[in-house]
Amino acid sequence: MEGVDQTIPVDELAAVADAVAREAAAHVRRRRPELFGATPGHGEPPESVTVDATVQPVSTKTTVQPVSTKSTETDPVTLADTETERLIRSLLRRARPDDEVLGEEDGGSRAVPSGVRWVVDPIDGTVNFMYGVPAYAVSIAAQVDGRSVAGVVVDVARDVTYGATLGGGAWAADAAGVRRPLRCNPIERAELALVATGFGYDAARRRQQGRIVAELLPRVRDVRRIGAAALDLCMVAAGAVDAHYEHGLSPWDWAAGGLIAAEAGAVVQTPPPDSRADEGHITVAVAPGVADEFFALLDEFEARSPLT
Repeated sequence: MEGVDQTIPVDELAAVADAVAREAAAHVRRRRPELFGATPGHGEPPESVTVDATVQPVSTKTTVQPVSTKSTETDPVTLADTETERLIRSLLRRARPDDEVLGEEDGGSRAVPSGVRWVVDPIDGTVNFMYGVPAYAVSIAAQVDGRSVAGVVVDVARDVTYGATLGGGAWAADAAGVRRPLRCNPIERAELALVATGFGYDAARRRQQGRIVAELLPRVRDVRRIGAAALDLCMVAAGAVDAHYEHGLSPWDWAAGGLIAAEAGAVVQTPPPDSRADEGHITVAVAPGVADEFFALLDEFEARSPLT
């Protein structure tokens, strides 16, 4: 694969990411009605979904509160988030015992290791998960020296899996595992671009983000706020939107989705691999035909600088 150190077992890493992400997504799919009840239109979880208790002791009891908060009262974490990350870590430890893991819930070293690091978001779109909005995902990426070389994002509610390897292209697979290649839309005018974005949890940052989106909105086709950055990035890859930008993402938000978008042809800008959400760096993925124009718009609104 072009641009990939041939000593790195990229295909092996991709296979591990795919298997682990799918098993984690099955757990998330099963746990939602157990924690929050059935949601109209959300669908019932498959009866065949099970979790190997020898791999990870996951509680299915709901005697503890299913939701707590992190940075602010509007920044939730559910019991399923923490359970799923523990499951992912157990599966990765069994498959790749010497690798480091950085996860949204259980953390990891801020320093970028020289070997393989797995970057994990057990549920990207936790608020959607809580409310029953069918847009949340499991995201797993393998990075080497801070660069994503393999990544998988599973759209849990739709049972669609997105994946990519560095230099190997991007793909999406349906519930039956049938894959199709991904490519960005061949759009050439930013005024016709459908743009996805997201907002932080801090009120001061939201005000700045609101100013930017207010300036951008009259200059593009429309704006979408899905509520899961990993899915937004995959939507750029799949042509469901033409661009995504967002300030304040952490590595687990963009590590897999950013690679998938780039391998589908998008022009991608991500934060430093040792950054965190509070630093306010921007993440951008945009179809190549409008990339220059879109970046110029962001510069016009002074939107490529970090929002603190």
